[in-house]
Amino acid sequence: MSVASRIRRKRILHEAEGYLELIYAMGDGLDLSPRLRDRLAQRTLDALDRLSDSANQQIIVLQLLGQALRAMEHYTEAIGPLTAAAEAEPGDIATYLSLGWCYKRIGQLDSAIHALQTALDVDPSQAILHYNLACYWSLAQNKERALEFLSQALIMDPGYRDMLESEHDFDPIRTDPGFQALTAIIV
Repeated sequence: MSVASRIRRKRILHEAEGYLELIYAMGDGLDLSPRLRDRLAQRTLDALDRLSDSANQQIIVLQLLGQALRAMEHYTEAIGPLTAAAEAEPGDIATYLSLGWCYKRIGQLDSAIHALQTALDVDPSQAILHYNLACYWSLAQNKERALEFLSQALIMDPGYRDMLESEHDFDPIRTDPGFQALTAIIV
């Protein structure tokens, strides 16, 4: 690959990443309309389309493609590139989190749990994995597993306690005495 080709590829990847950064930065603090979100995600896809076919199987391209499709709420379509990225880079926790996110939203809780359990095997020190697994187990009506992972998440990062009241994933176990006891503990 020539120097000019490498520079071009790098610029395209930075452009694609930039559109996704705008989506997530604006989505966190501002009300980002679905129309604007989808336009930015489509620009990510358009940028990636300008890469050569040989670049399309590179991990970063697969991750960006999966993230853009996820942002557009095309969860089923996002699973393919995210799975390929996870297989190529099994240590990337963010890819597994995105896979879990997509599987959850298409009603495949077993696959969502499997994706996050795989990530947990790679790095058990990530509180977000424990928290999300607690959410998924709650939705799967397994209160024991949900409480086990929630307890671990709260030990690792007490800040998750602030999210419990508004987290609808815990609605199936919210009235359970174990959940109430766990969430009533003052830190």
